[in-house]
Amino acid sequence: MTARTLLLLPGLLCDREIWAPQIAAFESDYRIVVPDLWGYDSFEAMDEATLVEAPARFSLAGHSMGGRVALEIMQRAPERVERLALLSTGVHPVREAEIAPRLAQVALAERDGIEALVQEWLPPMLHPRHRSDPKLVGAIVSMWCRGTPEIFAKQIHAALHRRDLRPSLAGIHCPTLVLVGAEDTWSPPAQHEAIAAAIPDAELAIVPESGHMVTLEAPEHVNTELRRWLARQPVFLTQEA
Repeated sequence: MTARTLLLLPGLLCDREIWAPQIAAFESDYRIVVPDLWGYDSFEAMDEATLVEAPARFSLAGHSMGGRVALEIMQRAPERVERLALLSTGVHPVREAEIAPRLAQVALAERDGIEALVQEWLPPMLHPRHRSDPKLVGAIVSMWCRGTPEIFAKQIHAALHRRDLRPSLAGIHCPTLVLVGAEDTWSPPAQHEAIAAAIPDAELAIVPESGHMVTLEAPEHVNTELRRWLARQPVFLTQEA
C-alpha cells in the first residue's frame, strides 16, 4: 500500500529544519516531502517545481512564505490536495510600506553577509521567552546561515512580486487548518482570523506563547493540531465513496 504523503513547504530562507519536530512526529505514518524552494524568484515557479516532485495526491502544509506557495498550488492543482494547513502566513498583496525594509534587508545581506541579516532578523521572529533558548536559536541561525545572500534576494523578489490571494480563499473546499502563534508580530493572529473566516469550514488555531517560528517554538502544540487536521476526511474522497 502506498504511504500517504505529507508535503511540508518551508518559509523564507528556511529548509526542512523548520519542520524538524513535525517530520519526527509523522514520518512513521506518512511519506514526508519537503521541497527545496531555494533558487526560485517567484512563488509560481516554486509551486510548479513542488508539483513536479509531489505525488498525485497529498496533504499540504506551508509555513510563512510556504503558506503562500501552498495557496498557489491550490490555484494550479486543487484536485491533488487532500488537506491544507496554513501556518504563520498571509494572503494580502504587497504593501507600499513593506518594500523599503525588504530591500534594505537584501542590501544588508549582500553588504555584510547572511550572518548580519540573521542577527537583525531573528529576535522579532520569536516570542520573548524563546529568544534566550540556545538550542532553538542555534537551530534557526544554522538553518538561515545555510542560505546565501543570492538565495535571500531571489525569495524577496518573489515576495515583492506576489499576487493578492484573498479572492481565491472562498474556493478552497478541502479540510483546512489556519494556525498562528499568539505573539506573532510578523504575521499576526488577526490576519489569520480573516483568512480562516474566508475559507469555508476552516479551523483556526492560535498557539499561546509563540511567535512566527511556531513549528519550532511550540512543536507539541503544533503537532497536536496537525494530527487533528490529518484525521479530517478529504471532501473529494467522501464524494467519490
